[in-house]
Order: sequence, then structure tokens, then C-alpha cells
Amino acid sequence: MRKLASITFALLLVVSLTALAQYGNQSSTSQQSQSSMSQQTSTTGKATAKAVTLSGKISDDGKTFVSGKDNKSWTISNPDAVKGHKGHEVKVKAHEDAAKNEIHVVSLTMQKQEMKK
Repeated sequence: MRKLASITFALLLVVSLTALAQYGNQSSTSQQSQSSMSQQTSTTGKATAKAVTLSGKISDDGKTFVSGKDNKSWTISNPDAVKGHKGHEVKVKAHEDAAKNEIHVVSLTMQKQEMKK
């Protein structure tokens, strides 16, 4: 009886250590994969991870944004986000993609319009 219990315990120990080794290897592989992806994104100049706030004007066709600060023109990757604001002065929170000269609008607020006399 003792021999059977010892063999069962040894077998259970081997199986659990094997499972633990596979889990540890799998999680380190996914961490390495995530790390290489984040390094690749930052080195290739893709879209910024943190949204930036820009002030400017939405074009009349709703597909471009012109910065009020430096008159830089950006293509809007998601024009549905600015629907109804064509030609308006706005402040957008967006992710920039300098390589494509493009922004992805996260949120939009109208700028205060000065009253004309």
C-alpha cells in the first residue's frame, strides 16, 4: 500500500511540475511577444499611444483637420467621429500618426465662437 501511495505521489508531482513548466514558458513567450510589439510600434513611429489635444478647424468635407496653431493639415482616419462639425472650430483629442500624417479622433468639443457685432 505504501509503495502504491509513493508511486502515485511521485507521478502527481511530475505531472504538476510539467504543467507548471509549460505555463511558465507560455507566459514568458507572450510577455516577449508583447514587449517586441510595443518596441516595434515605438520605433516605427506609428500612432501615439497617448491621445493629444489639438485645436483647429474641421474641413468642409469633414475628412481633414487643420491645426489652428501651425496650420498643419491632418487626414482624419475616422470621419464619422466629426460628423456634423464640418467647417467648425473644434478641439479634438486624437491619436496622431505622423508617418501617415493622420489622426484618429477620440473626442471632440466645440470651441466658443465669438459673437459678431
